[in-house]
Amino acid sequence: MQERAIEAALSRRDSLVVMPTGGGKSLCYQLPPLLTGDLTVVVSPLISLMKDQVDALRDVGVDARELNSTTTEVQKRDLVRAAREKTLRLLFVSPERLAVERFVDFLRTLDVRTFAIDEAHCISHWGHDFRPEYRQLGELRERFPNATLHAYTATATESVRRDIAAQLRLNEPEIVVGSFDRPNLSYRVLPRVEPLKQTLEMIERHAGEAGIIYCIRKKEVDELTASLRKRGIDARPYHAGLTKEERTATQDAFAGEQCNIVVATVAFGMGIDRSNIRFVLHTGLPKSIEHYQQESGRAGRDGLEADCVLLYSAADVLLWRSIMEKSQAETGVSVPHMLRHVDEIDRYARGAVCRHKALVNYFGEQYTAHNCAACDLCLGDVEEVADGTVIAQKILSCVVRVEQRFGIGHVIAVLRGEKNERIGKLGHDRLSTYGLLSVHGQSELRDWIYQIIGHGLLEQDGDRYPVLKLTDAARRVLRGEENVRLVQIARKQARRRPPDDSWIGVDELLFESLRKFRRELAAARGVPPYIILGDRSLREVARLRPKSLAQLRDVYGIGDKKLADLGERILAVVNSADT
Repeated sequence: MQERAIEAALSRRDSLVVMPTGGGKSLCYQLPPLLTGDLTVVVSPLISLMKDQVDALRDVGVDARELNSTTTEVQKRDLVRAAREKTLRLLFVSPERLAVERFVDFLRTLDVRTFAIDEAHCISHWGHDFRPEYRQLGELRERFPNATLHAYTATATESVRRDIAAQLRLNEPEIVVGSFDRPNLSYRVLPRVEPLKQTLEMIERHAGEAGIIYCIRKKEVDELTASLRKRGIDARPYHAGLTKEERTATQDAFAGEQCNIVVATVAFGMGIDRSNIRFVLHTGLPKSIEHYQQESGRAGRDGLEADCVLLYSAADVLLWRSIMEKSQAETGVSVPHMLRHVDEIDRYARGAVCRHKALVNYFGEQYTAHNCAACDLCLGDVEEVADGTVIAQKILSCVVRVEQRFGIGHVIAVLRGEKNERIGKLGHDRLSTYGLLSVHGQSELRDWIYQIIGHGLLEQDGDRYPVLKLTDAARRVLRGEENVRLVQIARKQARRRPPDDSWIGVDELLFESLRKFRRELAAARGVPPYIILGDRSLREVARLRPKSLAQLRDVYGIGDKKLADLGERILAVVNSADT
């Protein structure tokens, strides 16, 4: 996937690149200017995101700069000089900067031929994170007619991809869609019963390791942080209600490994490139599958094992609806597609389909593995519902009886035998399916309907008020030709996935010594520790215990520059562990 994206840039063809968080998108726009010697302008939404990338690039010898509100006059002059002398390879800017005519004129004098738009889903009204300032990026086509445009995002369904291409006016783009599966992540959905206790259990399971805990509201962040700190856990808060200085302090402490636990709203994470996050816990329902994919995807970016746990309560669906309807009342912006996003993540949480399969299918990718061995459903942490096929047949029959013209709520009301004016007026209390599942509660039936949708037997048609319709596969179930498995989700504490092979043979004391060395060196250089070396490299050093530079060169992540810069010091840490 990276090769196709890089070749598109080198052949001067527009591109749209979709790869999951940690999938290697950055290399796709970082490598071409090193091969061509030309300048690439990278549009990035966050200062912290720019800084991390610039630090990492400069650490390996690439002339990359950022231009934002923190750039000093001296730095601006150096930047202009490097650009005019054609040594500058990557220039990171905000979308707002490209609305400044003076800056655009400067870029024209440089004859910029390549623009890379990171987090490109922000340009789409259909995306989960629309940002108005991204809209004017469509003008790049007129302002720089000889330039190629390249859009990069981690989370875009097919409809969002089409919208990105249309808004940026991409010219016959190369469309590269990588796999959305992250096999090193284990996904679980647990009923939210005692959130503080469940949070403490997660932290204890990952003692000494990094994790992000997401809450829906700022108040919940503050309360949970205070409860954790009261128990001696160095947790830091992050949300929009804190000052910029407070947010920066939390972000820097986490990135610099001075603290391992951050409790946050969704405002936190996009600018964090810490690769060794070992767990992400959602104490509430994310606002969309795209958000969940992006937020949970911040775990395990080094390719090593990580846990993603979602504490589910149906009350969160009502909360999100209330928040969105209030926003609509205040801004006048219609939110039907946002409500649809909430329904989709609700269906994911309640579903009975392998979590990995459900996530990749949502983004239009096929998942063929029979068992992922990395989610609560595939690990057997659920209870099967007795007579699942019969229950499914009754639900499908009810959809047929109401002529496939009604949504989930009405079908549930008919199946439960509820008495209300609408059912009486339509005569649905005289249907053969009326009251067929009256012994079951609304929540239970909604769970099963979402599972049946997940199995591909029902589909929801329409945006604002979607109605249930049968698929061809459903008719085989009704005829008794196929069985349906329904489950009760996570009624007991999920067990961990099998141990990851990456720990086999690792000297854990040496690994911790290497982490300490990395943390101290990163602090001295003023960069995040992951820029020095990733956990995967440290584990390999702690497994191989190299005695020479030649042996150290074989370790993953250690190239010639790292070897020259760090080699002797790493060997000294290894040798000191032997004495």
